Amino acid sequence: MKTNAAVLTERNAPWEIMELEVRDPKENEVMIRYTAAGLCHSDMHLVTGDLPSPLPYIGGHEGAGIIEAVGPGVTKVAKGDHVVCAFIPACGVCRWCSTGLQSLCDMGATILDGYMPDGSYGSFLNGEGVGAMCMLGTFSQYATIRQESVVKVDEDLPLEVAVLCGCGVPTGWGSAVNTGNVQIGDTVIIFGIGGIGANAVQGAAHAGATRIIAVDPLPNKGEFAQEMGATHATTSAEEGIELAKQNAAGGADVAIVTVDVVNEQVVQAAAMSLRKNGTLVITGLAHPEALTVHLSGADMVLNRKHVKGALFGDCNPAYDIKRMLELYRAGKLKLDELVTKQYKLSEINEGYADLEAGKNIRGVIVHEH
Repeated sequence: MKTNAAVLTERNAPWEIMELEVRDPKENEVMIRYTAAGLCHSDMHLVTGDLPSPLPYIGGHEGAGIIEAVGPGVTKVAKGDHVVCAFIPACGVCRWCSTGLQSLCDMGATILDGYMPDGSYGSFLNGEGVGAMCMLGTFSQYATIRQESVVKVDEDLPLEVAVLCGCGVPTGWGSAVNTGNVQIGDTVIIFGIGGIGANAVQGAAHAGATRIIAVDPLPNKGEFAQEMGATHATTSAEEGIELAKQNAAGGADVAIVTVDVVNEQVVQAAAMSLRKNGTLVITGLAHPEALTVHLSGADMVLNRKHVKGALFGDCNPAYDIKRMLELYRAGKLKLDELVTKQYKLSEINEGYADLEAGKNIRGVIVHEH
């Protein structure tokens, strides 16, 4: 099977549209025809090298599509099923899956290397295997992937919207609801309002937070956060901290960091915004070697503050992707509003330029076939 895909061939360079070969699915694998892919900032980390990966490399980890073929042993889906992909596969049987920590599934060990757990590749360029982001490579028309990476969804759901439930929605929503454990009446402050932060706002509102403070240097992002349920918006961390300290407890109950590139300044600001025994959730990324958490040990100890990392919002892909879509059906979760603009695959560099310029909450590639 031939496919057109957006491939990264060198750091800090544009995505290249290239024709690749996709092999047939083997045992426990499926071939998917992608119909939509979200333009998440994590793929920009590939471009800059903040997420180290081999090259060449197919981008995209937020995807949805239709199953074209299934290999032997596949039981989760059948040909023709509509699916949303999870950027963290869930095997269901490893220590982490079997104890309710599916976002840490051992099968996710190779998602940045881009090959399958057995060491094979699903796509090839001139006979050589090409890595795929999170074993998915959703910036491609077709791909062969593991069945553990797909979740069947109802066929009447628009895939170009449902696609957001493969990464941005559960990651942000879960950062508030699961990792942050936001409670009714809480004050929550969120640093960075993009595709993740906007959903952290939604999650906090859904959990019953009564004060939700959105911090982003771009005024349009703050305005959007208020449409998603934020009660306050500011362009400065200092003002955000002051708003948080108006809480009777002396600070925010939960602070969530969802900026595009995490640095020590934003982490310090988030920690300063917290009340005693408050929780700091770090969801955004930076280069693995960057030491982005520099906090006062005295503050942490004497005020019993907690620092947590959130991966996929501590969600369970098999359950929570469907749950997000049920909330959407019920009118309790906004998805359509998150899609700022749709692009063709050939317009991917324009889409990322718009993201970097702060124009988009979420751009979505709609694949042509």
